[in-house]
Amino acid sequence: MPTKILHKEKLIPGRTSKLVLDAPQIAATARPGHFVILRVDEHGERFPLTIADADKENGTITIVYLVLGRSTQMLEDLNEGDVIQDVCGPLGRATHIEGFPAPKKVICVGGGTGVAAMHHIAKGHHDAGNYVIACIGARNKELLLFHKELSLFCDEVLVSTDDGSMGSQGIVTDLVRNRLDEEGENIAEVVAVGPVPMMQAVAELTRGYEKPTTVSLNSLMVDGLGMCGACRVTVGGEMKFTCVDGPEFDGHKVDFAELRTRLGSFRTQEGQAREERRCNCMDKLAEKKED
Repeated sequence: MPTKILHKEKLIPGRTSKLVLDAPQIAATARPGHFVILRVDEHGERFPLTIADADKENGTITIVYLVLGRSTQMLEDLNEGDVIQDVCGPLGRATHIEGFPAPKKVICVGGGTGVAAMHHIAKGHHDAGNYVIACIGARNKELLLFHKELSLFCDEVLVSTDDGSMGSQGIVTDLVRNRLDEEGENIAEVVAVGPVPMMQAVAELTRGYEKPTTVSLNSLMVDGLGMCGACRVTVGGEMKFTCVDGPEFDGHKVDFAELRTRLGSFRTQEGQAREERRCNCMDKLAEKKED
């Protein structure tokens, strides 16, 4: 259904933005891990985005997106007050969240735009009464997302940057390893959302500590309904569809080698779509100049 943009914030200019949408029906039932399907206009394609937050009282949901392909560029061209043609959801399986008695703790790991999706999961664990340790990383402090938002409810927010401009210098898995070494048996679960190499590294790390680890494979999804088959992934030797069976799975059972190959399946088509849109925009600009 048509959905109005109530607020837009450019988190990283030209790269990443946040939208708050007027979506009371979705907000009423949205849970951590859920996603929505968007279609910017009648000519646009359908594409999925994970819900970064939901406010039932105000009837809003928050989404964060990386401006990468044709559809996200179309979304980026919209402003506050504009309407997105279609927003459907909530979809997918919600994150399994249970309360852990003290001194048990949960580590939530986020990288890139995955920090936004992780935010909703971390908030769910907080609401369940769990002690939440957020570990977030980026190349530098300018690219770090949701630090302030996570600080509002997480018991600890640990930061790493490649250049050391904020927090510890290094990668986010260093933070996770340090907390696992310090906390030992107190860590009940680890959740990782972000770039596939990061999630794989976290899963490989936690395997050695025998800590249950959940990863979100939302970046694989295309149609969001299990019809296109693009989000197939092998988990524990079985074929799964990320959009209907996930998007979250046991990180120790995911075939990451296959996953990384599948992620590159549509790069050629994505490049062609971006170039086509660029040419169309240039043609329209030329027509305006002639007028």
